[in-house]
Amino acid sequence: MPLLDPKTWQSQTLSGGEYAVTEPATGETLATVTLASAADVATATGQAGAAQAEWARTPHFVRAGVLRRAGDLFTAHAEELRDWIVRESGSVPGKAEFELHVAAQECYEAAALASRPTGQILPSEAPRLSYTRRVPVGVVGVISPFNAPLILSIRSVAPALALGNGVVLKPDPRTAVCGGLALAAVLAEAGLPEGLLHVLPGGPEAGQALVADPLVPVISFTGSTAAGRAVGEAAGRHLKRAHLELGGNSALVVLEDADIDAVISTAAWGSFFHQGQICMTTGRHLVHASLYEEYVERLAAKADSLAVGDPYREQVHLGPVIDDSQLAKIRGLVESSTAGGARLAAGGTHERLFYRPTVLAGVDDSTPAYAEEVFGPVAPVRPFKDADDAAALAADGPYGLSLGIVTRDTARGLDLAERIPTGIAHINDQTVNDEAVAPFGGIAASGTGARFGGEANLEAFTELRWTTVRGDVAAYPF
Repeated sequence: MPLLDPKTWQSQTLSGGEYAVTEPATGETLATVTLASAADVATATGQAGAAQAEWARTPHFVRAGVLRRAGDLFTAHAEELRDWIVRESGSVPGKAEFELHVAAQECYEAAALASRPTGQILPSEAPRLSYTRRVPVGVVGVISPFNAPLILSIRSVAPALALGNGVVLKPDPRTAVCGGLALAAVLAEAGLPEGLLHVLPGGPEAGQALVADPLVPVISFTGSTAAGRAVGEAAGRHLKRAHLELGGNSALVVLEDADIDAVISTAAWGSFFHQGQICMTTGRHLVHASLYEEYVERLAAKADSLAVGDPYREQVHLGPVIDDSQLAKIRGLVESSTAGGARLAAGGTHERLFYRPTVLAGVDDSTPAYAEEVFGPVAPVRPFKDADDAAALAADGPYGLSLGIVTRDTARGLDLAERIPTGIAHINDQTVNDEAVAPFGGIAASGTGARFGGEANLEAFTELRWTTVRGDVAAYPF
């Protein structure tokens, strides 16, 4: 029996107007959803707040049971949900299956959070019991993007609910179903009480209303650095916490002792997976000068060998980019880069939204596709002369999300990683990795640190309360 029924979202009483969710590969309308207005956000936060108090008092094992069942349902309905992710976001099936796997694991890990020890007994100078306890924040606002819509929604929704909060989720309207409405259907089927989770597809107006809402003390935002700065600024004015997971321009450093036969597949995956529309995408290939020419040639050959097309109807390595706006950005960066002197070693062409995997050589600091986050399947390659040069190039720039280093000497790789400030580092792997148990986040223009995953979720979605208890009323010299 299907999990998703269009009647459930067609009956939503939102007031922001209708929106056609389209399939990037074909332009076909997959669903018509209603967008949320600022008034709808206020209604949802009020209802979530009213339901949250009872949910916070619910025994931990009941909350955990809901999340465990949700994890099982992501597996039970994997085929149906996979097709939505493929068609709605342009993912290849393998990427959609990875999202479903991570979504299930996020639910299982969240279920375990519900029974974690929540505080400490503290020493006190007075004759009293003194302790800390983590308590729910109340209502968590989640704003998620289009590129990995299921993962980037559930990784905040699941732990926030497990820890006793209500949630208002604003998914990107382009992926309203797989990034929001599907989560609501799974959690409802799993037994989540009504009113705790509200899914409000919407644009900037809805997002601004969510950030400003006085009933929402914590915002979990994933998106571009520019949008994240606006969210952080607004949250600061309203004296609320904002967990910001933003853009990146991550480097893959290939040292002179690297196995070039093994590294090309890793390098191609880092730049071309999901059409490069991943915050952790390898945006800069820094290769030792002794390997540079061969690396460019072989990475270009790999790019030329990859099939690009409709991931729902064909067996392909890359699907379409999300829309015309993203295509225009990718084209503009590549064309301005080649106009400025970069050499097009592969790709640089497209048919409709299907952009070929692209390799650029001869890049430097002034090359737009090297200096900026492309968010497309583009691999700029630049040589370095030694480890000091590599560290300086990798650390240069505003971002600090992920880092990959390839070397046969893992101790040397770890030493080099210590010199390059990022939130995530991988030795002998590319830059795109994610696990539900690992803390995830970037620094500098990539965000406000490790705010998701494992123990980080406890800090993200609770407040730390200090409590003392005396046997008798305290006496004072007044």
